[in-house]
Order: sequence, then C-alpha cells, then structure tokens
Amino acid sequence: MTDITIIGAGNMGSAIAAVAVAGGNVVQVLARDSDKAAAVNPQSTAGVVGDAITGDIVILAVPYGAMSPVLEAYAGQLDGKVLVDLANPLDFSTFDSLVVAAGSSSAAEIAAAVPGASVLKAFNTNFAATLASKAVGAEKTTVLIAGDDADAKAALVAVVEGGNLKAVDAGSLKRAHELEALGFLQLTLAAGEKTSWTGGFALAE
Repeated sequence: MTDITIIGAGNMGSAIAAVAVAGGNVVQVLARDSDKAAAVNPQSTAGVVGDAITGDIVILAVPYGAMSPVLEAYAGQLDGKVLVDLANPLDFSTFDSLVVAAGSSSAAEIAAAVPGASVLKAFNTNFAATLASKAVGAEKTTVLIAGDDADAKAALVAVVEGGNLKAVDAGSLKRAHELEALGFLQLTLAAGEKTSWTGGFALAE
C-alpha cells in the first residue's frame, strides 16, 4: 500500500485514481475546485491545490501549461517525493508541434525545477478510457515508465500492476523525449479521427 497524491481532477486524474484505489493504495486528490476533487473517487480524500500533500508518489495530472503554477504552489515541498509527469507538451492551438525545446521534454523541465524529487514520465501514452477499460484492443493497457531512479520506478510499477495494468520500464528520464513524441503522435491521430479516444497504441509481446 502506497500513499498517492494526484493533482488534477480531469479524465486522466480520475482514471489514475481508480487504478490506484483498485490496488489498495491511499489516494488524495487535489484540484483547483474542491467539489471536482471530491467527485473523482468515493474512496479518495479530496482537497484544493495548496493543501498539504500526503502522498509519497505525486502524480501531476494537469496539462503542461498548468504545471508551473502547481510547482510554484509546492515549492520546497516536493523534495524526496516521486514526481510523475504525464503531460504531453503539445501546441493545442495548431496540433502541429511540441512546445518544449528540441531534444528536451516536459519531464526534463520538471526535473530541473525540482532537483530534490525523483521525476518519472508515465501515462502520457495512455488515454483515460484505456486506463479505465484496462485494454487497448486485445492487449492489456501498458503504462510506459521512464526515469533515473530505480526505486521510484519500482514504486510506480507496483501501483500500476496492482491496478491490473501492465507496466514497462522505458529507460532513463532521457526517454521522456521519445515518449512525448509518441504521445504527440497518438493525440494527433485521435484528433484526426484516425484512431479513437478509446483506443490508441498497444504493446504486444
């Protein structure tokens, strides 16, 4: 059992909360709107951004553009935490480019901003519907996890697998660059109706 804080009460935050609760973890959900946070899962506790974080694993289930205010709100409070970034830093005005520097990633920016945390990239290649259904076509939903801290990865793998999903180590945090490119491609395919928001990329063995 792990204490997990999810910041964000949207589709992804709600889907990840359900996965974490299913695995028997203690879940706290924080959002700008306390009512939305409370509605995420009946078995989670709820609060607003700015409240004290109770989780050892903190999942940033917010868009890339909302990341900086969240990190600023918790300046000095994230050291020692496992910090999970699932953002796809896409230019949503054009759906035609990523907005991070070439060769960089959202996760790399977070690691630079919060050097005392163990930053992981995960969930950005999953749609919320496939986290809920636990399947992409005939395959079990796979969560790809990149990061430099083996213990942090192991902790998140335990949460993912405890929620009956598959977890795969995608390498060092440098691989967040490729994961964000993959997430970008999947989003543009779904937006262009080449695939559905209930489908996406699957990993077959």
